[in-house]
Amino acid sequence: MITNKIIDDFIDKIPPKPDILQATVKILNDGNLAKAAKVAEEDLALKAYLCNLVNKPIYGFKNEVCDIGQIFGILSLSGSQQTVYNYMLSLLCPKKWELFNLNENSFYELQANLSLHWKKILDFLNINDKDIESAITLLPASIIVTEALFSTKKEDVKLLRSVNSLDYNTILIRLCNTSLFDICNKIATKWDMSEQIQQIVYASSGINPSKDKQINSLAKWMHLLLFYELSQPTFVEAQLNDFIDFQLEYVQDIYEDFTKVMEL
Repeated sequence: MITNKIIDDFIDKIPPKPDILQATVKILNDGNLAKAAKVAEEDLALKAYLCNLVNKPIYGFKNEVCDIGQIFGILSLSGSQQTVYNYMLSLLCPKKWELFNLNENSFYELQANLSLHWKKILDFLNINDKDIESAITLLPASIIVTEALFSTKKEDVKLLRSVNSLDYNTILIRLCNTSLFDICNKIATKWDMSEQIQQIVYASSGINPSKDKQINSLAKWMHLLLFYELSQPTFVEAQLNDFIDFQLEYVQDIYEDFTKVMEL
């Protein structure tokens, strides 16, 4: 049903970073927020995305913020880099969702929730690393990949899920011997994201733990965060609550700490 050629064709269709995005990411990597904001202003679609994302209620701003320099200043260096990565992933979003009951606004909401809560987790862990902070941006990519690969085969996928109660990631593994997280790492490679980001995201599936202690620890937090967010009412309605198989044993040692962090 889903062949490796279909997957390869999907990866080939992923656009490279446009010139303005490449320049913005490079300047952010160099630590120059003001210059990065000036360059980002030239991309009207990026500017609209930043304004839409940052002015969502979860950020808590009373007045609308649409100046890119101000947005980057509010988000800080690592947050700005992460938000630009989020935008890059939004370029892959379908105009109309067929498999999941999502739309542009609900997908942006998911991105914002994951980003803010991931930052909260990293603060709790006393980790200040812009690459690690950006790792969370690839989790929504797995949802986009699932939508793209399964949307034209909805009835077949529905039958597999009803008979065996399989999550989408397990279905893809059984059909093609590859996971959604493998594909996300191919996206990360195409966009020149760091090896560290790829390792964290790959291990966050919960079924391929890393031998690196820090990477595996962060992957546990990421796995639990994804399950937490997709269990919220909006995303249950979007039929995302069975997106991956929750690996309770994998995250058991951090579960209490995670609950405390989410209550902060």
